[in-house]
Amino acid sequence: MKTTLVIMAAGIGSRFGEGIKQLAPVGPKGEIIMDYSIHDALQAGFDKVIFIIRRDIEEDFKNIIGRRIEKLVPVEYAYQELADLPDGYEVPAGRTKPWGTGQAVLSIKGMVDGPFLVINADDYYGKQGFCIIHDYMAGEMQEEAGVYSMCMGGYVLSNTLSDNGSVTRGVCKVGKDGCLDTVTETFDIRMEDGKLLAFDGQGNPVAVSPSQTVSMNMWGLPKGFLDELETRFPKFLDSVKPGDLKAEFLLPQIIDELIHEGKAKVKVLPTPDKWYGVTYKEDRQAVADAIKAMVEAGVYKEGLF
Repeated sequence: MKTTLVIMAAGIGSRFGEGIKQLAPVGPKGEIIMDYSIHDALQAGFDKVIFIIRRDIEEDFKNIIGRRIEKLVPVEYAYQELADLPDGYEVPAGRTKPWGTGQAVLSIKGMVDGPFLVINADDYYGKQGFCIIHDYMAGEMQEEAGVYSMCMGGYVLSNTLSDNGSVTRGVCKVGKDGCLDTVTETFDIRMEDGKLLAFDGQGNPVAVSPSQTVSMNMWGLPKGFLDELETRFPKFLDSVKPGDLKAEFLLPQIIDELIHEGKAKVKVLPTPDKWYGVTYKEDRQAVADAIKAMVEAGVYKEGLF
């Protein structure tokens, strides 16, 4: 079965070069985080890569990243644009940012023939997650009548924190069958004076534990899910309140709705990998140190490709 890696990279800054966190070198030969994700996905058995980008960064992206990867695996490009809306809808005055991860993934409709894995461009996920998800997608991820079969890389919350500030995570409740019951976007998660703090969207404190399962936007999805996104996007746009210029059509929320409607079953595939990311500029050195240690341990070659 063909499997595709989809990398959400539309959030990369419009000016390439120094200061763009997704392009910060973290490997011994100048590799960026995206290089490690692609390397690990290819080793796990993925057959194709789709980059979701913006048109204004297309030329720079292809020069710096795309053409290197095209030598290793078939590559396609999808485009997330603010004005890419269903017929009859217009961008509200004052809106400047695209519509979130749901709109980003909808941009690949017509480009995949089977299941696909969605990841963020600026997250290091670890090797095991790609292998576990690929094997599940290629084997056990079977469609049921009227129910989308999906999977998710499940990370331990304590493995996904930053030493340099707070993070936002999709906090998960997992049922006894190993499937996702709920995923709740949880904000400002941080350690403070030895205590783990977290807050809901209204700024109210919520209880989380270090061992809690969280989503890092590592979703294994069936081709049919794209039809669902296409149907739900206009409904989301209709629900946006006048004057709300930041509302987003987000994958975790869409998947959570499908679960509660009985239209999706999401197998949570636990991974022991430690997540690394450059949420803050100070994080880059921690990622580089971790990669260096993995190279020295033989996890990666010094020259990745």
